[in-house]
Amino acid sequence: MAFSADELRVVRRALAEVLHPSRSVAAPAVSRPAEYVQDYLRLVEAVDEAVHEAGRLRTFFLDELRRYRDALPGSSVGYMERLGTALAGGYVPAPADLAALRQLRSLPCAAPEHLRRTALLRHCETLAENDVRLRLEAPMPAPRRLLALLPNTPAAAADEPEQKPKGNPPQKPETEPAPQDPGRRTPTPAELWPPHRRTPAPGKPDQARSA
Repeated sequence: MAFSADELRVVRRALAEVLHPSRSVAAPAVSRPAEYVQDYLRLVEAVDEAVHEAGRLRTFFLDELRRYRDALPGSSVGYMERLGTALAGGYVPAPADLAALRQLRSLPCAAPEHLRRTALLRHCETLAENDVRLRLEAPMPAPRRLLALLPNTPAAAADEPEQKPKGNPPQKPETEPAPQDPGRRTPTPAELWPPHRRTPAPGKPDQARSA
């Protein structure tokens, strides 16, 4: 909204009276209050009218943007122009806009037009993500909001669910053999497997006689 010279004079005078009441401009004691009140009322009416007109224009532009979006892909040029104008005015792209831009980006077109559609899609995705992040962080207190943005903090770690360790589960230790009875003696290998005694071979008869 652009103020006229008279409106700027009224705004300047109102600010001067609010900030410095003792330095207000001298005026006739009788006509001054009524004149100032009338100026302030006219300024308020002008501001309200400008706000209402801006709201009507915004509604008209959004309706026109919706009509061009419904007529895609034939109205791609007009839709992208109106979407860029709406974004410059503070419009947050809706999910329907993101879907429409993704559809336009997938259609065959020249390389410059493809780059233009890609850049507009990335810009809209960034705006949509920032809007969602701000809405989620709005009910959070300021310290909590800052901690949520920093990774590897105790607050962030507390919010994450406890993860179970991956891999095979730990195996149970093998059972130890039961201790043997101390009263029983362990047999030796010689007792288990006694040595085999070789029988002497019978001598020849001639050797027996000579002996």
